[in-house]
Amino acid sequence: MIAIQSFGTLQVSSGGEPLALPGSRKTRALLGYLVLSNVPQRRDRLCELFWEIPDDPRGALRWSLSKLRAVLNAEGRMRLLADRERVQVDTSQLAVDFFELRDCAADDSAAPESLVRNWERASQSLLSDCDLPNHADFSAWLEQQRREATRLRIRLSRRLAMAPGLSAEDAEKWAQRWLLDAPTDPGAALRAVAAKRRLGREQDALALARDLDRTFREAGLTSPDFTAPAPAISPTASDEVEEAAAPRQTIHFVQTGDRTSLAWAGVGAASNPPLVKAANWLSHLELDWEAPIWSPMFRDLARTFHFIRYDGRGCGLSNWDVPQISFETFVSDLEIVADAAGLERFPLLGISQGASVSIEYAARHPRRVSHLILFGGYAAGWRHTANADETREREAIMVLTRAGWGRADPSYRNLFSRTFMPDVKLEELRWFDEFQRRTTSPMNAVRFLEAFSRIDVRERLKQVEAPTLVIHSRGDLRIPMSIGIELAARIPNAEFVGLESNNHLLLGGEPASGEFLHVVREFLSRTAG
Repeated sequence: MIAIQSFGTLQVSSGGEPLALPGSRKTRALLGYLVLSNVPQRRDRLCELFWEIPDDPRGALRWSLSKLRAVLNAEGRMRLLADRERVQVDTSQLAVDFFELRDCAADDSAAPESLVRNWERASQSLLSDCDLPNHADFSAWLEQQRREATRLRIRLSRRLAMAPGLSAEDAEKWAQRWLLDAPTDPGAALRAVAAKRRLGREQDALALARDLDRTFREAGLTSPDFTAPAPAISPTASDEVEEAAAPRQTIHFVQTGDRTSLAWAGVGAASNPPLVKAANWLSHLELDWEAPIWSPMFRDLARTFHFIRYDGRGCGLSNWDVPQISFETFVSDLEIVADAAGLERFPLLGISQGASVSIEYAARHPRRVSHLILFGGYAAGWRHTANADETREREAIMVLTRAGWGRADPSYRNLFSRTFMPDVKLEELRWFDEFQRRTTSPMNAVRFLEAFSRIDVRERLKQVEAPTLVIHSRGDLRIPMSIGIELAARIPNAEFVGLESNNHLLLGGEPASGEFLHVVREFLSRTAG
């Protein structure tokens, strides 16, 4: 079996013996990309990622693949597969440390020794010798993979810090490691302070609590109550602390017809009635729970429903490098996730452009959608409705997106974010700016905006059969309420509710958020049957 070491410097070995890799950094980066993306890649996309036009990208790709074949196709097995259009590494014939880490983090029965071994493996930087500073799209992909490795490492250290029967010294060690990776996680903070108190180091615990209190306040977050008695180290207490950090959810992956890997998750008791949310701009199944914006709403919905969400192609935990981002793929991806969740009939929630996707799905599958809930939605993108001045403005925004999305300076994203939430607080705005940057690449952000602009489900509205509730913020700057009213007027027997808010995306703490939850529950209860 050939093994791929992706943590630290990229290494390939056979039977424990290292195999010589090409000296070219781009060729090693290409190998890391093909292995970790784990789906077929179009040749033209690989050329865009790794080579500039003057460099004869197709010739350079052929050269790199010839070097990698000599390494991967050892022992007479074809592991590097390529045709005229696509390239793929068959990872079923490889032992890849990143995939082993992911499997360990998802395995609740993994032995402590396995957790420790995988944490130590992941303490090294992923593909540390494969950085390509002048290749923005590849750099964005690599940064996303490294963030994912950090999140997996956090899961391992959290489980080790909270394991029953752990010695006080080991509990303190793993709590500190958890905290280093997640400095504003309330669960990590509480556990680290409690671990020092368990060792009898009260002065160290007080000093750490002061430092953490300052860290939380500087980040604009509410600091945990470190003065409360230290929680007992038991499975029950551990579950409570973990729940404070994020609701329990099981993340699954499903592949589409074009081999895009979609991440989806259910949260809330499986015995609760289902509620499916169509993907919208933007999402991340794990980072969503850190959100000061929509996390309170999601948590509330998960108390009543088995709340099913997914990351749309091109963002979050789903594949970023995808052959197509279009309205048709948005709808087909929702179809695939609903099938993967095993749902026969369910209420469907669509927010912003997710409303259009939900309308199309409901029209195609009338027997599967029991209720349709649309918030901040529209039936036609701006390319179908904008005048010449509006078109120039929208196209300028896409140019700015391409240029400014990935920059550390948040000035562009700040301007962009305020159109979604004009009433947002500064700390919430900072979070949303950073969330957008971490959730997709600059190129994909532009592809999303272009796909949204071409949406058109106006002829589908009259075909919706499910009981429908249309909700819209009265002061929405991004999608005016008049568009929501027109949406409701053209869907047979739809109900309309206006909320007292100026925000296109509701803030978790604003009164309109509570009203949204109330009208959704009341609608589903009243129209059940």
